[in-house]
Parts: sequence; structure tokens; C-alpha cells
Amino acid sequence: MPEPIVFISHFRVKKDKLDGLRHLSREATELLEADKPRTLAFLAYLNEHGSRVTIVHVFADADSMDLHVQGSEERTRAAYEFVEPEGFEIEIYGTPSDRVLEMMRQEATSGGKLSVQSELLGGFLRLKSGSSPSASDR
Repeated sequence: MPEPIVFISHFRVKKDKLDGLRHLSREATELLEADKPRTLAFLAYLNEHGSRVTIVHVFADADSMDLHVQGSEERTRAAYEFVEPEGFEIEIYGTPSDRVLEMMRQEATSGGKLSVQSELLGGFLRLKSGSSPSASDR
């Protein structure tokens, strides 16, 4: 059975580039939501100082992640106008395809860090929030 993959990346925001990053984030979110229907989640979080951004992706399986990374070179170049590629971190939870894993390893050689936890011990992923628990659920 295919297992979900969570992909998290962390970047430093370049000096005086926060407004541009906010704009790019809105554009990227709209584009990815429309063009990457198998990407279950794309969430960008900014720390309280506006100095680091964390991007969380969730995929149902390795094939979905493969589809997501198609065209990522252009998206990455656009992001690097606003964030620092040096000192970034990439975390992968799950087992991506060999092609994606090699791509991430290559990315990490340019000054980043890659961490992979491939074995899913257990858990669940809800795609829709449940309703309030009823008395019989308690």
C-alpha cells in the first residue's frame, strides 16, 4: 500500500525581501493548488521575526511527489530571489522515488542539509476534519 510522504524545507529570508516573499508565496500557492491536484498540502509558515520560512508539503505517495517536483527548477529559482539556499534544511518523512531522493541530495550538496526518515511506524492522515464527536464517540 502506498504510504504518505511529508516534505519540509526551511530557508532564511534574505534581507529586505520579506514583502517579495509574501507576494511569491501567494502566487505559488494559487499556481500549485491549480496545477498540482495530487499535492495534498502546501503550507508556508514564517517565524515571528520574519527571518525564516518553513514550507510543508504532503503527498499521498511517491508518485504524487514525483508529479509535484516536475517544473520545480523554475519555482526554486524564483524563490531564491527571496530566500537563502545556503544553510537550508530539507526533511523527508516517507520513501520518495529514487529520482526525487537523488534530486534532494543534489540540492543539499549546495550548502544544505538533508534528513530522511523513511520508515512509517504508524499514524493516520485525515483529509477532511471530522465533525464534533457525538456522545457515542466518547
